[in-house]
Amino acid sequence: MSEKVVNLEINGRGFQAREGMTILEVAKREGIPIPTLCHHDALEPVGACRLCMVEITHPNWRGWKGLVTACLYPVEEGLQVTTESQEIHQVRKTILDLLLARCPDAPYIQKVAAEHGVTATSFKKNEVQTVCILCGLCVRVCAVKGCNAIGTARRGIRREIAAPFGMPPPDCIGCTSCAHICPTDAIPWEDVNGVRKIWDQEFEMVRCVSCGRPIMPVTQLEFEAKRAGISPDYMTTCPACSQQKTLETIRTAFTIKRPASEDAVEAAS
Repeated sequence: MSEKVVNLEINGRGFQAREGMTILEVAKREGIPIPTLCHHDALEPVGACRLCMVEITHPNWRGWKGLVTACLYPVEEGLQVTTESQEIHQVRKTILDLLLARCPDAPYIQKVAAEHGVTATSFKKNEVQTVCILCGLCVRVCAVKGCNAIGTARRGIRREIAAPFGMPPPDCIGCTSCAHICPTDAIPWEDVNGVRKIWDQEFEMVRCVSCGRPIMPVTQLEFEAKRAGISPDYMTTCPACSQQKTLETIRTAFTIKRPASEDAVEAAS
């Protein structure tokens, strides 16, 4: 059964898209910029940051138009989308103004805010120093991975990303997925002398059996191997050494050897 294709307009240009795609997916495919903070292609969208707001209307809506989050709104036949307007720009400026008040020292937020004309917040600055914008990416990726080691705690202005009861999370495997997906580098971690430190915990690292480089925490190795249903021994070689071994195998497999009969004739002569 073939997929249904719908026709829509973005900024006055016509496009075709697969039914079920979101406005953001189509815009990214076509190279049309829409700013986001809480979106990642590896995760389901939630529309938490609201920065991807766009304007939509339709010929059948009798002039009605409204603002929606591009990451959540599905395309439909005849939909007309505007990604840039004075109203949209003002909404994004307000959101970034608020984020700059929450995280005035976050370089990434400063950069994105400046791109939208906000160089200083008009609100009272947060007295608690933080660079966390509460986008929730870290919590979501941890849940998708199957660990659920961290979550959101408290409400209102005291809301934060934290481990249960503020203690080192027992379900954390030290994979650093949360830290790597964070847009503002709000989750500190480091690898020192074969030990990874994150969320107030220390994880012993597995070393490559070939070169001795640290690969991943022992806890992560055991978790990944169990989930994949394979022996942990299959994961004790670092990517660089694995690639080198693969190349060596390919070279060996494609090495052309002369037949033994040719060697014998050459020796006799």
